[in-house]
Amino acid sequence: MTVKNVLTILEEWAPSSYAEDFDNVGLLVGNPDQSCSGILVCLDCLEAVVDEAILQKCNTIVSFHPILFEGLKKITGKDYVERVVIKAIQNNIAIIAMHTRLDNHPQGVSDVIATQLGLLNTQILMPKTSTIKKLLTYVPESHFETVLQAIHDAGGGSIGNYEECSFSHVGTGQFKGNAVSQPALGKPHEKTKVQEVQIQMVFKTHQEAALLRALHQSHPYESVAYEIITTDNIDPDVGMGMIGDCPEILDAKTFMESVKKKLNCSHIRHTTLLKDPIKKVAVLGGSGSFAIAAAKQQKADVFITSDLKYHQFFQAENQLILMDIGHYESEQFTKNLIYDFLSKKMPNFAIVLSNINSNPVNYF
Repeated sequence: MTVKNVLTILEEWAPSSYAEDFDNVGLLVGNPDQSCSGILVCLDCLEAVVDEAILQKCNTIVSFHPILFEGLKKITGKDYVERVVIKAIQNNIAIIAMHTRLDNHPQGVSDVIATQLGLLNTQILMPKTSTIKKLLTYVPESHFETVLQAIHDAGGGSIGNYEECSFSHVGTGQFKGNAVSQPALGKPHEKTKVQEVQIQMVFKTHQEAALLRALHQSHPYESVAYEIITTDNIDPDVGMGMIGDCPEILDAKTFMESVKKKLNCSHIRHTTLLKDPIKKVAVLGGSGSFAIAAAKQQKADVFITSDLKYHQFFQAENQLILMDIGHYESEQFTKNLIYDFLSKKMPNFAIVLSNINSNPVNYF
């Protein structure tokens, strides 16, 4: 097992294409070809966590938050970020960050919060765009079913609750090979016309390499004609936040007491507690002020998130209740999510859950 193998496993679970453009995910420190002796899973990669990894004989750390977010011009150990990088390099420890790859994951950060609260009929609060592409290709009728099935087997054509979706249209293809061509049909320098089937199929961005590999391996032509188009379609399976139904109708105060208990929050900052009962709840782990409008638009009675600024509380406008439970508190279950996945995926490998409480905020 190498670090690269770990990266592949994580990529299959939470593709890097899920990450936001501003984010810094993947392998941040270390050699991908290095052998992996054990994995320590944490929320934040601090100096104490690196020490814990050394003690546990784990030379790979999978962290939710990236320790490196912006470029470093010097590495002198002047702050906690530089000290973590130095200590990791000195001890040959690789550091991998997940962050918004799990924020946008359908069973990621916000889904864990929704599960803790027992929400029902959950859906993505802010579905992501630009994650759906469209493949157009042309296949001789004799190989249509073979190529179509190969692309489906690679994951193409999945839309919501449906699989193996595609559209096909019969037409005439034309080509003429040069002197060194080796056409499957016809001869070099000979104009050839063939009854072909055009295949159209949508797929997720992270599936592109697998689809193209399947297409080329199954297609009879020496040079395969195809087009890939990035669509503006909304992807209902990928995006930020979750919204669902409260398992029982509660008044605002009782609901907030339930949130404190289920999410282990000592404090909740909130707007005016409205009189209407709580029926629909929106959640978004981490800093979620950008989703207030989406929560209002989807008629949420409560929006639970963190890091709300003073003036952002005014945006509730008595249309819903805003609850700021704290950044750490909203993401505290994420390291368990990563640990559970890796433990099931690699049951005979050393996976260790960090015992470090990395919450930098204290309450008096």
